[in-house]
Amino acid sequence: SIYSKGRFFIEKKSNLRSPYQRDRDRIIHSTAFRRLKHKTQVFVNTSGDHYRTRITHSLEVSQIARTLAKVFRLNEDLSETLSLAHDLGHTPFGHAGEEALDECMVNSGGFDHNIQTLRIVTLLENRYYNFNGLNLSFETLDGLIKHNGPVLNKTKIDKILGKNFFKNKINFNTSPSLEAQIASISDDIAYNSHDLEDGLNAKLFTLKDISQLPILKNLTKKHKNKTAKFPKEIVLRQIIRDIINEMVKDVIFNTKTNLKINNIKNIKDVYKSKYPLVSFSKKMKVFDSSIKNFLKRNMYYHKNV
Repeated sequence: SIYSKGRFFIEKKSNLRSPYQRDRDRIIHSTAFRRLKHKTQVFVNTSGDHYRTRITHSLEVSQIARTLAKVFRLNEDLSETLSLAHDLGHTPFGHAGEEALDECMVNSGGFDHNIQTLRIVTLLENRYYNFNGLNLSFETLDGLIKHNGPVLNKTKIDKILGKNFFKNKINFNTSPSLEAQIASISDDIAYNSHDLEDGLNAKLFTLKDISQLPILKNLTKKHKNKTAKFPKEIVLRQIIRDIINEMVKDVIFNTKTNLKINNIKNIKDVYKSKYPLVSFSKKMKVFDSSIKNFLKRNMYYHKNV
C-alpha cells in the first residue's frame, strides 16, 4: 500500500510523493549515505577503483529488491528505501572495524551496525528545524529494526538507544513486512555474488576454486567454452549475472509457495506469520551458506585483506 501509519513528528503530506518516496529521498540526500562511498565492502579503499564500496553495494541491493517487489506487486519504494538505508551504520574496515568499535564502546552497551543505522536516522542526521534525524515513516523504521527478522531480545537496543526509545509504536515480536524481507534477502544475493566477483578480480581465488561449490559447478561448466573467445572479465561477469538470476528465480518460486501455504492475504497476515516468508529453497540455502563459508575462508580472513 502507498499509505503509512505516519511518523513520530507530524508533517504536512506531499502531493507529489508518497511517504516512502520521501523516505527514500531523505536517505539519498543524507550525509551518512554519501559517506558510504568511502567504506569498502571488503577491500581497503585505495586498492583499486573497481572494487565495491558500501554505496555501490546498496545501489545493487536496491535494484534486486525493486525487481522482487514488482513481481509480488508490493511497495517498490519501501523495498528500495530499506535497501538503500540498511548499511548506513556500518563501520569502515568491515567486520574488523565493527569488532574494534564494539570493544571501545563496551561501557556504553557496545556497538552494533544495525542499531547504529537506527541512531543515524533518528538522532544523528540533523537537517530539519523541528526534529533530530530524518523522521522516517513507521513502516521504514519497522523494516530497519527487523532487518534480520523479529527482535525477540531487546537488551542491546535498550542499552544503546535507551528504554522505550520507539514509544510503543513498533511491535518488535512480529514478522517484518514483505518489503523488508525482500530488502534483506536482496542484500544476501548482492553481496554473495559481488564479493565472489571482487575476490576473483583480486586473484584471491580462481574460477576453478569456486567451481567446487554446489550449483556453481554447472554454471562454470556452461561458460567454460567461452574463455577462448572472450576476455576472462566478460566470462566472469556472465557467471556472476547467472548466479544472481538463479538466486532471484529461486526466491520468487519459493516465496510464492510460502505465501500460498500460509494463506497470506494482507499485511496483518504477514505480521502474524512465521518468519521468513521470503526465503530460498533448501537447495539454495545450502548454496548460500557454502558461498558464505567459502568467502569467509578465502576472502574475509585472507591475510592480504
